[in-house]
Amino acid sequence: MSELGVTYEGTIWSSGPGFMTYLVTTILITSLLAWYIKRRRMVALVNLLPGPNGYPIIGIALDMNKDSQGIFKQLIKYTELGDVVRIWVGPVPMIILSSAKAVEALFSSQVNIEKSKEYKPLHPWLGTGLLTSTGSKWQSRRKMLTPAFHFKILDNFIDVFDSQACKLVEKLRGKADGHLFNIYPHFTLCALDIICETAMGRTVNAQDNENSEYVRAVRRIGEMIVERAFKAWLHNDIVYWLSGLAKEHDTHINVLHKFTHDTIKERRALYHQLKETTHIPTEEEKLLGKKKKLAFLDLLLEAADGESNLTDDNIREEVDTFMFAGHDTTTVAMNWSLYLLARHPHIQARVHDELDSILGDGERPVTTSDLREMKYLEMCIKESLRLLPAVPTIGREISEELTVGDNLRVPVGGNIIIALYKIHRDPEHFPDPEKFDPDRFLPENTSKRHPFAYVPFSAGARNCIGQRFALLELKTVLARVLQQYRVESDTHFNDLQITAQLVLRPVDGNYLRMYPRSHGV
Repeated sequence: MSELGVTYEGTIWSSGPGFMTYLVTTILITSLLAWYIKRRRMVALVNLLPGPNGYPIIGIALDMNKDSQGIFKQLIKYTELGDVVRIWVGPVPMIILSSAKAVEALFSSQVNIEKSKEYKPLHPWLGTGLLTSTGSKWQSRRKMLTPAFHFKILDNFIDVFDSQACKLVEKLRGKADGHLFNIYPHFTLCALDIICETAMGRTVNAQDNENSEYVRAVRRIGEMIVERAFKAWLHNDIVYWLSGLAKEHDTHINVLHKFTHDTIKERRALYHQLKETTHIPTEEEKLLGKKKKLAFLDLLLEAADGESNLTDDNIREEVDTFMFAGHDTTTVAMNWSLYLLARHPHIQARVHDELDSILGDGERPVTTSDLREMKYLEMCIKESLRLLPAVPTIGREISEELTVGDNLRVPVGGNIIIALYKIHRDPEHFPDPEKFDPDRFLPENTSKRHPFAYVPFSAGARNCIGQRFALLELKTVLARVLQQYRVESDTHFNDLQITAQLVLRPVDGNYLRMYPRSHGV
């Protein structure tokens, strides 16, 4: 026996290199064995679920070797096999849930709230803000940010919604002569102006200058995120770098981050200047609306000045998340709502009547009271979000074994795809589901519906924190457009070409005919 190590001749035990090799090998084999046992159990549980037969190793990967439009169609096709369906994309199991009953356990869970790995391409831009964070960080951020979406604070944003909506109406005036034109880019720029001003208190004037560096970066980075998400060979960082796309991606990210950081710096300086020279409103005063045009960024700066320990990077994550989540989603929701009204003139006429009775043909500012009275317009928006949800699927990763549907077990590590597009088409809850019928959202109809039959903003612990903000924005913009114009569409609903690129967007835009209207006509 040595003083510094144990040596027993005739065995492999030693303090020398042989012992270390044995130790490393043992740990490696034990780890692999544990992984194999865990993996085998997971595979066995997943394969108990109904689903298509795939090929060894690659699963149904060949079925998914399509563009984003084809992938979305294929996913919806799989839901025809049942409301809980498993698919293997290579070695990765995915479970598609497509009914209110199937998602009930997941949406009711306080544990299974982790986002799936499909959200990873968003990290370079958004970091781990509210949309992409998990665990205790997500819980603390959610708790901190929830007061920022109090209805009294949201009321202060309505003048921003209205002023940008009025600018959109003026931009459309030259298009309102009955010829076909693509309205989608106009909604995109309007939504970007609104989200910049409400999120950061800064105007980018996208509707006047769509070629500004920031506007171009927002547009292109969204395209690049989608491109990488749906092209498997670009998932590898080395391949992405060799393709040349990584350099372009980083250039746009730097533009976006610099814009946000510069804005944070400017607003912080203004915040401290005002704090030293003026009365800072109390929480009660802010909720009573005594602080006007309070940008989301201002609320974060106040939180950072308190006990939250938010850094500039933390603030940037949340501002960029708000920018991302509130831009494309509202753009497509405006687009689909106006398209469906254009296809249903009798319903559009009812909206016109409602708006005429509330707003008349005057140009006075839209108020909170006005928006509350627009009940039929709100029903139309909700029905639009049922038929064409802005976000058609949601991804989750299971962290605790879950029982769904008819006693089917989803193992830890399973990737969930919640097919909102299909859930909203369940004839049990929505008879004649392909019909555009706003009356589905009359109080007497919604009161008896399954709570998870209609979930355009997700549900449960990770529901969309900004859903009231979105609805107020949609009502304001659509009210202003429909107050002034009548719209028609030549594209039948069954002929729509749609693609799921993070949001459910039209493949080639939304071409409408627009006509000026007189009050009451």
